[in-house]
Amino acid sequence: MNTMQTPVQIEKNAAALFRPDGWNRLIRIGAVVPHADVGPESELQAMVTDEITIHGSRLYFSAMRAGGEMDEKIPHDPVAMFALPPYVDEAVESLAASPLDALCLAFTSSAYKHGPDGERALIERLRPRSRDIPIVSTCLSAERALVQLNTKRLAIINPPWFDADLDGLGADYFEQAGFRVVHHAPCGLQSGQKYITPQSLYNWIEKVVAKSNADTVFVAGNGQRSVGIIDAVEKTLGISMITSNQVILWDALRSINASVEIKGYGKLFR
Repeated sequence: MNTMQTPVQIEKNAAALFRPDGWNRLIRIGAVVPHADVGPESELQAMVTDEITIHGSRLYFSAMRAGGEMDEKIPHDPVAMFALPPYVDEAVESLAASPLDALCLAFTSSAYKHGPDGERALIERLRPRSRDIPIVSTCLSAERALVQLNTKRLAIINPPWFDADLDGLGADYFEQAGFRVVHHAPCGLQSGQKYITPQSLYNWIEKVVAKSNADTVFVAGNGQRSVGIIDAVEKTLGISMITSNQVILWDALRSINASVEIKGYGKLFR
């Protein structure tokens, strides 16, 4: 009796025996994130489908301490240093050595510091390090998202660990980019990632929208937990909502013309 298996039989048996190992994903997205901050990767991975994987590289200039703890208001020096050479340049080059399709810079406050022109200059500086992999960044992605959503009145809700100066720079950024900012302030919750919950953030947004008459709210800060309430805010409050991690995922997929359907995370993906 012939017990030899044909190549087709071997392939069928392998499919039954072996478990997925991640290499069958269609799209790989890299994210440069601050040291000790698990927020961006957690939120990005939560939003993506089985076709996408997220791969992070940490930049060791951050306002966070071991264990994810931070000061009540973060100092500005680490914020500015995120964008300075050679640190982010080396992080991008290292991450781009991987077989990636797109790269994200998951940092909001550094863009606030140097403005729209500075953020565009940063992307241009990093392009030679990226092996021609498309690079997106939080605030530039937010600009594109706001245009996509036809935003007329923007409310910006910054993390509670942003001080008044950093919050003001955020408003300046988007006004320079051509948007009308009708509200901007740090979120009025206890400072610290573990204190930002979906219910408490939703309640805060509801108050802000009622007072400001905004048609779009931007929950800023890649470390501020927020993507889980996008759908609820849009359905119940009748406005558009974007967040720092949502917009970089959307823009990364847009930059490579990916035909991937992301459900449950806002009208931006529709």
